[in-house]
Amino acid sequence: MRVGLLVLVLVFVTPGGGVDSFVGRVAVYGDAGAAHVAVVVPGSDVDGARFDATVGRMARSLHDVVGADVAVVAWLGYRTPSGLGVDAASGRLARAGAEALVRYVRSLSGHVHLLCHSYGSVVCAMAVRDVRVDDVVFLGSPGVRVSTVDELGTSARVWAARGARDWTRWVPAVRVGDLGHGADPVSPSFGAVVFDVGDARHDGYFESGSASLRALAAIARGGRP
Repeated sequence: MRVGLLVLVLVFVTPGGGVDSFVGRVAVYGDAGAAHVAVVVPGSDVDGARFDATVGRMARSLHDVVGADVAVVAWLGYRTPSGLGVDAASGRLARAGAEALVRYVRSLSGHVHLLCHSYGSVVCAMAVRDVRVDDVVFLGSPGVRVSTVDELGTSARVWAARGARDWTRWVPAVRVGDLGHGADPVSPSFGAVVFDVGDARHDGYFESGSASLRALAAIARGGRP
């Protein structure tokens, strides 16, 4: 039986050294005790008011096409960057997000698959060495602050994809201090398994009927695109 469960959670982040309370949201679509749990981690410009139209929509689209043995989580456990300013180019918010993501993933059972979009891929890259997951997927990533898969420190399968119409293809693959996110995870030298998502736009990886959604559903079931 498939059920939907919406849970409000309160987490605390510490940006810039000051304690700042942040109310996050987590929505679980499907049976929370399913054999496989896919966690969708969003990037910039997502907050409580835009939750349903962004990461919630992404998770629902995936839930519509996976089997009954997969639960899909829309996870907003960190304060995301706004726009393309300094926060989006730095690791400050990602570090706080990674700590929160580690705590959440450790509470899950079954096979866990992290589906990380845009700046969310920076969050996942920082978290993945401290959790046990089956897969980590970088979608439309601006970089993940390491140069190779080996530097992630995980035994998970590492996937990466970028659509032909995704503007992140123009993001410089550089890092200077805490600005910039470094190597492009779809580059051959990074070492991820790159899968084809056609001409997907940056916000289109979870669109119904798309090649990218079919690929993500296969990974969420523990398979291959």
